[in-house]
Amino acid sequence: MPIKVMIVDDSAFFRRRIKEILEKSPELTVVGGADNGRDAIDRAKELNPDVITMDYEMPVMDGITAVREIMRTHPTPILMFSSLSFEGARVTLDALDAGALDYLPKSFESMTNSPNEGVKLLQDKVIAIARKSNVRPAPPAPAAPTTPARSRPIAPPAPSSTPRSSQAGRPNIKPRVVLIGASTGGPVALQKTLADLPANFPYPILLIQHMPNTFTSAFAQRLDRICNIRVQEAVDGDALKPGVALLAPGGTQMLLGDTGRTINVIEGSPRLQYKPSVDVTFGSAARSLKGQVLALVLTGMGHDGREGCKLLKREGATVWTQDEQSCVVYGMPMSVQTAGLSDMDFSLDNVCAKLGAI
Repeated sequence: MPIKVMIVDDSAFFRRRIKEILEKSPELTVVGGADNGRDAIDRAKELNPDVITMDYEMPVMDGITAVREIMRTHPTPILMFSSLSFEGARVTLDALDAGALDYLPKSFESMTNSPNEGVKLLQDKVIAIARKSNVRPAPPAPAAPTTPARSRPIAPPAPSSTPRSSQAGRPNIKPRVVLIGASTGGPVALQKTLADLPANFPYPILLIQHMPNTFTSAFAQRLDRICNIRVQEAVDGDALKPGVALLAPGGTQMLLGDTGRTINVIEGSPRLQYKPSVDVTFGSAARSLKGQVLALVLTGMGHDGREGCKLLKREGATVWTQDEQSCVVYGMPMSVQTAGLSDMDFSLDNVCAKLGAI
């Protein structure tokens, strides 16, 4: 049975365009639409779609308010559309906090090398989030920490993760850096992963999130505001520092330098699908730091990170993967796990405690 999609946008032209694109796939059918957030809430209950695509700027009721109300009354996977601007990024991140699962810029075809790839990108995103069966209202976003919270001690590890080795998920070699890669569902997963780490977390962190270049600055600012550790968008030549997370800028590649003490940010090659790419950063860490790495692969479509994990494991590094239940899309972690590269599966509910135990 095809996946039922409802399209919410105040532009009739855009609704028709998205309908035409989605219905090119035999797996998708558009069951209706709405031109404002208030109507979207009522239509969601009436049509019971499997997925909703949602604009954020609409009359009567905006998209974020509609997302929050739909997730409260009739939880449904939601894909947001936004503009490619700093303000668009801020609003999109608010929508993800409200419960939307993923997003695309309205100019999504510009993210690919051809119109056909753009069509497939939208179809694949809708199909992927439709498979998330346990959608629930999003919890309140973490509040910005007070000054005392920045020195909060690390909590003891929770026991519910699943180790795959005799070391019970502890690194094979003491890491010099923690690497975290994510895609679909990653912004919320990264917030949960980092929010409760203490300000004195003893390792540098590198973050690789598939995200447009106009979004990463806003995302880094948001993470810095809600986390005890410091988070900033990476700049070429940045030094790795304990308790500081560097987020790869969209449209670029972030690599560790030869000494493993600084990072290089370079222009993203058009030949690579992902800019930034988890594989590229992980591979550079394998060359410069050998096994002194702990790498986490979070929720996301595809298999970016698998090849980088292969290189890391050859050097004795430790790899953890997010478990299927807590993923929005169990793609990237599954590709690492099924390749036999994961030392431990973890849930987002206890990953902070696990990181605190390394």
